[in-house]
Amino acid sequence: MKKLGLGLLLAHYALAAVFADEAPQNEPDYAETRPKAENLDELTVAFSAGDLELDFRKSYLAGEAQLYTALYEGLFSYHPRTMEPVPAAASSWKLSKDKKQWTFTIRENARYSNGDAVEAGDFRAAWLSSLELGDASPYSSLFDIIEGARDYRLGIHNDRSKIGIETPDARTLVVKLVAPASFFPSILCHHSFSPLHSSMLTINDWSSILPVSNGPFSITKNNFDGGHSVEFARNEHYWDAANVSLKKITVKYPEDGDEAAALWNSGAARWIAGEVSIEALTDRSGIEVNAMFATHYYFIRSARKPWDDWRLRRALALSLPWEELRKEYILPAKTLIYPIPGYPTIDGMNETNIEEAKKLLKDSGHAKGKGLPDLVVRLTPSREAARIGALMASTWKDKLGIKVKIEVLPYEKYFASLRGNDYDIASSTWIGDFADPYTFLQMWRKDSNLNDARHNDSDYEKLIDDSMRQEGSARWETLAKAEELLLDRGTVLPIYYSYALNIIDTSEIDGWYINVLDIHPFKYLSFKDFRPLPGVVRALP
Repeated sequence: MKKLGLGLLLAHYALAAVFADEAPQNEPDYAETRPKAENLDELTVAFSAGDLELDFRKSYLAGEAQLYTALYEGLFSYHPRTMEPVPAAASSWKLSKDKKQWTFTIRENARYSNGDAVEAGDFRAAWLSSLELGDASPYSSLFDIIEGARDYRLGIHNDRSKIGIETPDARTLVVKLVAPASFFPSILCHHSFSPLHSSMLTINDWSSILPVSNGPFSITKNNFDGGHSVEFARNEHYWDAANVSLKKITVKYPEDGDEAAALWNSGAARWIAGEVSIEALTDRSGIEVNAMFATHYYFIRSARKPWDDWRLRRALALSLPWEELRKEYILPAKTLIYPIPGYPTIDGMNETNIEEAKKLLKDSGHAKGKGLPDLVVRLTPSREAARIGALMASTWKDKLGIKVKIEVLPYEKYFASLRGNDYDIASSTWIGDFADPYTFLQMWRKDSNLNDARHNDSDYEKLIDDSMRQEGSARWETLAKAEELLLDRGTVLPIYYSYALNIIDTSEIDGWYINVLDIHPFKYLSFKDFRPLPGVVRALP
């Protein structure tokens, strides 16, 4: 779903620590002694520190996406357990016979936090503004599925009327697609498809304001820069407020893992996500670890010659000692997409063949690395990145005669730097934004804002285009062929499938479920004392 900074890497080491340590035989049951929550309608959580962007059009980080489940709501939202789309701001919809036109009806009682009605025009205005932001809106290329959106985003035309988003009246939104897309409701769960209140459209910097939002909560206090916390209150105007148990949410941003552990141990925070010192936890009963629809990988860019030649990229990939590269990881990955039920099994990248790599170099006119420039590998400042980078550099120099230049950037600069054109190889972690392979594959399209690799392959484009006209298993077969192309032509070097590490007492907190996207909509969270009986709606105070 998003590019991540330090969180998942730290989770890897934290998980290793959990498996390495055995609890003392006579250790007290800290789960019983940890202070209980006093206010059962107020929840405090702790997330890893990092930049905080409240403008959902400009965001791409996982921690921000979790906050957006409180603030913003599109036509559909995520089911808390399955991550399947459930109706949100849309009360109903119709699909045309050719399956290319969707007509949505906005809920009559959909309201912003200031009481104003949510209207169809707010969706259209927000979506168009994302297209107009260009590269400043990382997910704007997701809108390319809509008729005319790609050409408008790229400046091929500047006529809004050519974009397939219409609003016949305040409660009707008509969306015309370039091709049938049965997974369109899943895409609409993503925060980039939220509406915007008209007062927010002209504000460029949201860092010092409290945005008007349409989700189950609204921000009441933003101390992110100073007190490292953000406070939310229930949006009493929200269309489904009667089924939102929490009245207040406080999100804290501890400076390090020890501070996060202290918040848990003291009972000050009831859910910890991201960096936490496992060794400092006096109560480990709340540790939840699960595999995610997420992959950590390196990518070889096509932006600069001669690396735009896929034979060279494949030579680099074939020469690597894959078993050694992945030996530190619990879930080693040979494919980009985590194996999910129904998706075809592919061979992936697992072969080391030095002779074939040398032949590819020779065929491309660069036998023994002759004429090749230094290969610039950009790394994060971590022990594992250093290990992998060193292994890549020594392999390519010793086996293929290619010189490698290693660059290490701090986390606060690293991900922004990936949009530049002064390196050849880097790494990233990608979490699926919705439960479909397309969320991984759309980012490698030539016009995607998320295409840091500058991948540009006509064969790949055709496969993705073909998949848009298909449904069911046939569509997934085509997407699997597209993934194979990415791997076979050396664009993606998968290392491991990621997993989520959360600290939460699910016997205390209801509505929080392990799921493949590690998204836990705040709307559904409650203390179990607040759980209503079946068929009973809790009245608001």
